[in-house]
This record gives sequence, structure tokens and C-alpha cells, in this order.
Amino acid sequence: MISRVENRVVARFADGLTLRGTTIDFSPMRRMFRISDNGATYEVDVTKLKALFFVRDFDGNPAYSEKKGFFSRQNHGKKCMVEFKDGEVLFGYTLTYTSQGLGFFVFPGDPECNNEKVFVVHASTASVKLTALSGSFPQMPHPA
Repeated sequence: MISRVENRVVARFADGLTLRGTTIDFSPMRRMFRISDNGATYEVDVTKLKALFFVRDFDGNPAYSEKKGFFSRQNHGKKCMVEFKDGEVLFGYTLTYTSQGLGFFVFPGDPECNNEKVFVVHASTASVKLTALSGSFPQMPHPA
């Protein structure tokens, strides 16, 4: 029998709404998936999201301030800096970036943060910058 893993997720919608719960059916290839929370199940349209955060736990550490940059040791993929349309900037590593499809996965640049990985929805990004693991970015975005 195949057992399904319940992934803890926080869905951040482009309109600012946040929904947290668990999912067993998210696929980066499908537009729809479900999130369950306290017995309720919600159908989620990926095209309405800013990003889907796969988290270690729902509470996180409120006292922890996530480091912005690249602090994980990585042997594969590329460094990635995502600037969202709302001004938020995400630093991490991507193994399979493509501009095609609904989005792509980013693994956090800060290994101590609460995110395990983030599915970034293309439509929510202002810019995506990639460089080799040994490279650096020439310029960081400036706050608006």
C-alpha cells in the first residue's frame, strides 16, 4: 500500500490572503490542489497564489529573523533571487528553474528558516535572477 505524506503548507495568495494546512495532492504540473485544515478542505487554484510555502511547522520561531542571502551549502542547481510584485525578496537555490509552466521550486538560502521549500508562481514575480553556485548578483533590488 502506498502511503501519502501530508505536507504542511502555507498558501499565500496574490491578493494577500493566507491559508495554512496540509496537502497530499499538490503537483507543480496541475493547476488545482487541496489544502485541509481542522476538518475543512479547500480547493486551491495555483494561478491565484503568490507562492506555496512548505513549512517545518506552522508556528515557526517568532523571535527568529530570516537571513537574506545564501547560507546553505549546495552542490547542485543555481542561486536564485526572486523579487515578488509586492516587493518581497526570496533568496535560495533552484534545481529545475524554467520560465514555462505555473512556477518553480526554490529551496531557502537560510537553512535555519522555517521553510523547507517554496513553490513560486511565475505570475507573482517581478523578476527572477539566476547565477551559478559560485556566482554573485551584481545588484540587489531596492525597496520601492
